[in-house]
Amino acid sequence: MTPPPLRLLIADDHAVVRAGLRALLEGEPDLDVIAEAGDPAEAVRLTLSLAPDVVLMDLRFENAGRGTAVPDGVEAVRALAARAPAVPVVMLTSYSGRADVVRALEAGARGYVLKAGPPEDLFRAVRGAAAGGLGLAPGIVGGLVGQVAAPAPELTAREREVVRLMADGHSNRAIAESLYLSEATVKTHLVRIYRKLGVDNRAAAVSEAVRRGLLELT
Repeated sequence: MTPPPLRLLIADDHAVVRAGLRALLEGEPDLDVIAEAGDPAEAVRLTLSLAPDVVLMDLRFENAGRGTAVPDGVEAVRALAARAPAVPVVMLTSYSGRADVVRALEAGARGYVLKAGPPEDLFRAVRGAAAGGLGLAPGIVGGLVGQVAAPAPELTAREREVVRLMADGHSNRAIAESLYLSEATVKTHLVRIYRKLGVDNRAAAVSEAVRRGLLELT
């Protein structure tokens, strides 16, 4: 039996962008846009009410009030990480600067995709986040384009390989297949990586690896 399509919520302050994203996403048989939000506070409200499978969140909302409780996409991610941690958020933005990427990942984003990138990056990020992984565009963090930086003494060579693949959005199974390991071994590596980096989830591990220079942003 074919599984039901993923239920998506789009949050962007430009109606034309939302319409274009809806048309693009609903052209995929396994994706369905159930709601749109024009500001970050509305995105939080709708997410708490509708519990979508994935939220696509703009990074910066030009029309959001600076004095509001949720002034931008990063603060919306932070609010949802606290109030709806089961709902992954993928940032869809025009900004690829290191500080923006790290800030979003530290807030709890499970993906980061550029609006100027190919649609396949967006689809991959949405599906990866929904499956419990990370959805990071290749042009954002390490993975197939960037490389793990100079060796850090606290991570073994194998652990650095796992971090690199994790940053590229690979699931545990995909990492295991790529490195010819069992999934149990990959999970053991993740436990050690989390402990060494002082984190407790994949997004935080990638963010900390970027901060420490273990992954290069491209």
